[in-house]
Amino acid sequence: MYVPGPMDTVDNLARQEILKSGEIQVTGRLIDASNATLFARAIAGENEVACIYKPIAGERPLWDFPDGSLAAREFAAYLISEEGKFNVVPFTILRDGPFGPGMIQEWIDLDESIDLMEFFSLDHPRLRAMALFDAVVNNTDRKIGHLLPTPGGLVLGCDHGVTFHVEDKLRTVLWQWSDHPLFPEEIELLKDLLSRIATDLLPNLGELITTQEIAALSMRIERLIKSGTFPAPSNEWPAVPWPAY
Repeated sequence: MYVPGPMDTVDNLARQEILKSGEIQVTGRLIDASNATLFARAIAGENEVACIYKPIAGERPLWDFPDGSLAAREFAAYLISEEGKFNVVPFTILRDGPFGPGMIQEWIDLDESIDLMEFFSLDHPRLRAMALFDAVVNNTDRKIGHLLPTPGGLVLGCDHGVTFHVEDKLRTVLWQWSDHPLFPEEIELLKDLLSRIATDLLPNLGELITTQEIAALSMRIERLIKSGTFPAPSNEWPAVPWPAY
C-alpha cells in the first residue's frame, strides 16, 4: 500500500504541477493489469506525488482499437470528465517517462471501509454521474474494481483506455439507472458539453481521438439529450464486462 509522502498537505494545483514536471520514478507494477501499469512517484525537490504511469510501449494490441492509442483515450476521457463537469476521473496527463511517453494519473487512496461488491449497485449520486459519463465516452470496460471511492466521499474511476469507439459498445456494471429519466440539470450539462466539443474543447480532442470518434461522441450526447433517459443494455453485445470485477 502507498505510504503518503511530503506532498500530502499541498493543494491540488501544486500536486498537478509536480505530476506535470517532476521526475517520474517507477517503484512497482500492478500485476493484474493487462497492459503495463506502473506505480510511480513524480518527484520535485523534497516533494513527491504518487501516480500511475502507463507507457504507450506497454500497451497490448487490441483487435477493435488502434495500436498505441490507449493513453490518448485515457487523457481524452479526463478532458470530457472535466469539461462535462462529471468530475469522475483523477487528474491525468500525457508526458514522457522512464519507458517513453505515456499516461500519468494521480494515485487515489481508497476508503477501505467500503465493500465495492455492495457499493457498485447502490443508487449513489456519484455512481450515477459515473454511469452518465460512461454512456458519453462509450466505456467498454467499467468494472467494479475500476471504481475508486475516497475517504473524502468522492467516487472516481480509472482505466479509460477502451473508450470513444465509433460503434456502441457500452459495457458496465452500473446499470441501476437503465431507462431512468435524466435530471434537468444533467441534460443541461450534456448540452453545454456538446457546445464545448464543437468549439474550444475540439482542438484538444482532435489530437487524441479521430474525427469519426469525435462525431460519434457528439451523436451519443445528442441521443442522450433527445431521449432524456439513461441508456438500456443492448442485446447486440455483452452489457457487462468480463470479469465484472
